[in-house]
Amino acid sequence: MTTLLILGSLVALLLTGMPIFAALGLSSVAVLLAFEGKIDSIADTVFASLNNPLLATIPMFAFMAHVMIKAKVVDDLYDMANKLVGHVKGGLGFATILSCTIFSTISGSSVATALTIGSTAIPQMQRFGYRPRDTYGIIAAGGTLGILIPPSGPMILYAIVTDASIGALFLAGMIPGLIMAAVFAVFSWAQANRHGETEAQIWPGTRVVARAMFNSVWAVAMPPIILGGIYLGIFTAAEAAAVGAVYAIAVALIVYRNVSLADLWDCAWQTMRTSAMLFMIIAGAGLFGHAVTIIRLPAEIMETVTAYGLSQTGFILVVMIAIFILGMFLETIAIILITTPIILPAMIALEINPVWYGVLLMINLELALITPPVGMNLFVIKGITGAPLADVIRGSVPYVALLVGGLLLFWAFPQLSLWLPTSAGFGR
Repeated sequence: MTTLLILGSLVALLLTGMPIFAALGLSSVAVLLAFEGKIDSIADTVFASLNNPLLATIPMFAFMAHVMIKAKVVDDLYDMANKLVGHVKGGLGFATILSCTIFSTISGSSVATALTIGSTAIPQMQRFGYRPRDTYGIIAAGGTLGILIPPSGPMILYAIVTDASIGALFLAGMIPGLIMAAVFAVFSWAQANRHGETEAQIWPGTRVVARAMFNSVWAVAMPPIILGGIYLGIFTAAEAAAVGAVYAIAVALIVYRNVSLADLWDCAWQTMRTSAMLFMIIAGAGLFGHAVTIIRLPAEIMETVTAYGLSQTGFILVVMIAIFILGMFLETIAIILITTPIILPAMIALEINPVWYGVLLMINLELALITPPVGMNLFVIKGITGAPLADVIRGSVPYVALLVGGLLLFWAFPQLSLWLPTSAGFGR
């Protein structure tokens, strides 16, 4: 009963719109006062939560994303995808998914991907005859790839909470991310052709396509540099973040030459604000993890798992259903930081691979971004188009089904997630 009261109070605070770090902190302090009668452990717990070298990857990847967006690299990226397949009937949706896939490796954020690509792609698709709700669904789904395809902010947070390898998680997300991107692209193409309303653009010619591909090479090259370096053991994930930041500065200042020192300062300022917010959330999550340990919640879950004889499959099924429901009401970061410390001991006892579970969690969080009533990508699309929320939701429904199918696929075949990190030497 105590556990339900505490968790219920935390969810209620989050639903009021209170910042995540404040809700986590207040709930934790209440537990400490109720069960220990003092809060002396807060300082040590917060310090332990933030005393992690992996946290350096967060500002580095955030800065990289801000610089690449400021340099308008995405304009060349979408232009390349559009000219490459836009002449095919239904190819514009395919091009949009391709742009979202590549941009996800730059931004690491689903919301940023939906906002940036959607602002350009939605008017273009509608101009060539796509039904409005179909365009909303394409952007909503394409935007979710930012969680699964590295460098992913939620993946980094999950790695910090579980002490899993960021490099292994990044590599584990690649194949599932590309598979889901391909499924989305094929579905958008089939949907456009089924309705028979879309028009193909005129083939611009080989020379124009080649020039567009050349112009976008700086954006396309970033994923191989970062992930290739991790895969080949040239640098760690933390070093990859620094390499990405330096690469972004070089591209902006030397190649595009459209970013000033004042712009770089603005990028650094925005990075500082984002990182400080995340660090406060991590500190709050550290307190919450300490608090739930005091009330023996992880131990109670272990006792329940033992009493009911749950297998790996049964345990993951229960957890995935619970996270899917939470995803309808809470943000992705809140879900990671609330649920992971609670179930981690049971995962360890059941010998569930944390990297594999991390991929399943990210796909479930993708669902959270496009399921009402609090799906962030739905509101982003509503904001940039002014469309009724009901139309945005209807356009996203088929992609919810595709993501559920993907979740089942990667659950049934763990090696789709684990082959790449294993072949790179992680987990041996």
